[in-house]
Amino acid sequence: MKLVEPIIAFQSELQEIRRDLHAHPELCYEEQRTADIVAARLTEWGIPIVRGLGVTGVVGIIKNGTSERAIGLRADMDALPMQEVNSFPHASRHAGKMHACGHDGHTAMLLGAAHYLATNRNFDGTVYLIFQPAEEGGGGARRMMDDGLFRQFPMQAVYGMHNWPGIKTGSFGVVAGPMMASSNEFRVVVKGKGAHAAQPHRGIDPVMIAVQIAQAWQTIISREKNPLDTAVLSITQIHSGSATNVIPDEAVLIGTVRTFTTPVLDLIEKRMEQIAKGTVSAFNAEVDFTFKRNYPPLVNHARETAFAIEAMKAVAGAANVNDNVEPTMGAEDFAFMLQEKPGCYVFIGNGEGDHRAGGHGLGPCQLHNASYDFNDNLLPIGASYWVRLAEMSLPEL
Repeated sequence: MKLVEPIIAFQSELQEIRRDLHAHPELCYEEQRTADIVAARLTEWGIPIVRGLGVTGVVGIIKNGTSERAIGLRADMDALPMQEVNSFPHASRHAGKMHACGHDGHTAMLLGAAHYLATNRNFDGTVYLIFQPAEEGGGGARRMMDDGLFRQFPMQAVYGMHNWPGIKTGSFGVVAGPMMASSNEFRVVVKGKGAHAAQPHRGIDPVMIAVQIAQAWQTIISREKNPLDTAVLSITQIHSGSATNVIPDEAVLIGTVRTFTTPVLDLIEKRMEQIAKGTVSAFNAEVDFTFKRNYPPLVNHARETAFAIEAMKAVAGAANVNDNVEPTMGAEDFAFMLQEKPGCYVFIGNGEGDHRAGGHGLGPCQLHNASYDFNDNLLPIGASYWVRLAEMSLPEL
C-alpha cells in the first residue's frame, strides 16, 4: 500500500468529518448542511467553489499550471430514508434518515484529496471536485448536468467511486464496459369488473388476468431475449381487493426491470406492454401501462478504465486490484455522467464489517442495511486514489 503520507496524517480529521456527516444525514436535494460543510472546508483551503448546481451541489476548482486539460472527480452526498439501528456515538440523530450507503465516506474521501491537491499542486491543469446531491433515486447527476455542469466546467474525463462491502479493505474492483445496470420501474393497473365471488361469471376478474400477465412476462426473460444478455424482471407488489367474497374492479402490478444495455431494455418494455394489452383484450378487460426509466446502465469507457487501473495499482498494488470484478444489477446515477463524458467508476473495498466496534446493530454491514457503517480505514486509501488519478491524468510537463 503506497498511500499519500500527508493524507495519512490528515485521517483523524477526515474521520471526524465523516462521522459528523453520518450523524446528520440529509435526504436527496435536502443536503444543505452537508453542502455548507463541504463549501466551508474547500473555502478554508483556498479552493474556489460554485454552489447551486443540482439545487445543493458544490463544485470545487483546483487549477495549476497553464494546461487546459481538466478532469472531474465526483462524490455523492445524500442519505437514505431509513431508520438506523446502530447505537454508536456517531449514529444518525434524525429519525428515518441514515447514511446506509457510505456517501458520508465518499464525501470525506474527496475532501481529503481536495486538501492535499490544494496544498501540493503536483499537476498541470484543472481538477473539478464534484459534490453531488440526490444519487439515491433523485437523479442528482442529471440535475447537475441540466444546470450546466459540463458546460460551465469543461473536462475531458470524469471519475466516480463507491465503497463495496464484501471486497476486502485495501482492494479495488472495476471492469470495462457495463458495470452497473439500468434501473426502471413499472406500474400496471388491470381494470376488470367487480362481482360477488360466488358469481364470477357476472364480472371480469382482474386478479386472474394479472396472474396471467405476471407469468407471461417471465417468458420475455427466459424465451425472448438472448440468454447471454443479462436482465431481471421482478414483480415486487401485487395489490387487489379488500374482501374475501368480492371480486375487485382492479389489480395492480408493480416492480422493476434491470438491464446492462438499452436495446435489451427496449425489448423488455415493448414486450411487457404488448403482453399486458393483449392479455387484457383476450379477457375483455382494460389496462393502464406505465413504464418509467430511472437510471441508464453504467458503462465504463475502456481507455479511462485502463488509466484508472494504473492509478489504483499505484496506491494498492497490482495484487489488490481486480480489473474484472463482477458487475452488479444495482444502479447508480453516475451513469448519466458517463453517457456525456468518458470516464470510469470503481469499487473500493469496505471489508466484511469487522471495522464496526460496539454499538452496531444486528445483521451484515451491507449497503442499504440498517446496521451499515462506512469503514474509516478507507479514508486515506480512497483519497490517495483520487490524488494519484489527478496527478497521473494531469502530469506536469
